[in-house]
Amino acid sequence: MNSKKPRKKNVSSMRMLGAQMQTARKAAGLTQRALAAEVLVDEETIASIEQGRRTLLLDMAEAVDRILDTKGTLAAGVENFPEIDQFPLYAEQYMVHEREAIALSWYDALVVPGLLQTEPYTRAVMRERVPAYDEDEIATKVTARVERQEILQRKCPPTMSFIVWEPVLHLEIGGDRVRRDQLRRLRECAELPGLSLQFLPTRTSAHAGVDGPFTLLETPDHQQLAYTEGQRGSQWVSDPDEVSILARKYAMLRSQALSPQESKSLLDRLVGDK
Repeated sequence: MNSKKPRKKNVSSMRMLGAQMQTARKAAGLTQRALAAEVLVDEETIASIEQGRRTLLLDMAEAVDRILDTKGTLAAGVENFPEIDQFPLYAEQYMVHEREAIALSWYDALVVPGLLQTEPYTRAVMRERVPAYDEDEIATKVTARVERQEILQRKCPPTMSFIVWEPVLHLEIGGDRVRRDQLRRLRECAELPGLSLQFLPTRTSAHAGVDGPFTLLETPDHQQLAYTEGQRGSQWVSDPDEVSILARKYAMLRSQALSPQESKSLLDRLVGDK
C-alpha cells in the first residue's frame, strides 16, 4: 500500500465505523467468529473494531466490503478519517502487523532498528528530523516506539532477525554517551532467544541492500508482507512477486553480513573502545 498523508485516530469516528461494520455484518447473517474466519483474523480483532477500540485498517476494510457486499463503504470511511492523529495510516497499519507478526526480518542502513533503540537514542533520532518535530510530537513518538518494544519480552516472541550496516554503529547521534548506551543495548538484545543480530561490515565488496531499508513480516495466517522506507515516505508491499524480491535480498544480506557471533564480538570491541 502506498503511503497516505497523516490521519488521526478519532474515537467517535472509530466507533461510528465500527458500528457500521457491525450493522452490515448482522445484516449479512454472520457472527463475529464467522467474519473473522473469512477475513483471516481472530474473533477479538473483529469485536475490538466494532466496539471502536481498534482502528479498522484499509486492507481489512476492503476485504470486509467484499465479504459483506457493502460497496466500498467501509474503505471510504477509513480513507476519510478526520486528520487529527500523530501517525500516518500506513505507519499505524505497520504497527498492527508488527504486534501480530510471528516472524520479522529487518534491514537498516541509517539508524538502529526501532525495536532495538534505547529511549535516549530514539529521542536523539527524532530531533534530527527536518523540518523539526515540536517537543510534544517527539514525546508522543518516543513513547510509541518504546511501547512497541514489548514484543521482545513476550513469553513467546516472534522469530526476529536484524541486519544493520556497520556505519550506523559509529554515528554519534545524541553524543558519545547515548551511542555507547545504545551499543550496550544491542549487545543485550543479541542474547535474546529467537533473535539474530548481524552487521554488514563497512569493508565489504558486496552489498545487497543498497536500495535502502526494508522489513519483512509473516502474519499469523502466514501472509508474507514487506515495508520499505525512503526519503519521501514509506509503503507496504503485499504483491507476492515484490515480497519475494525483498526476501531474496534479505537472504543475500545475511550471507554477506558478519555471523551473529562475529557481530557480538564487534559490539564487544566497540563498547570497549575508549
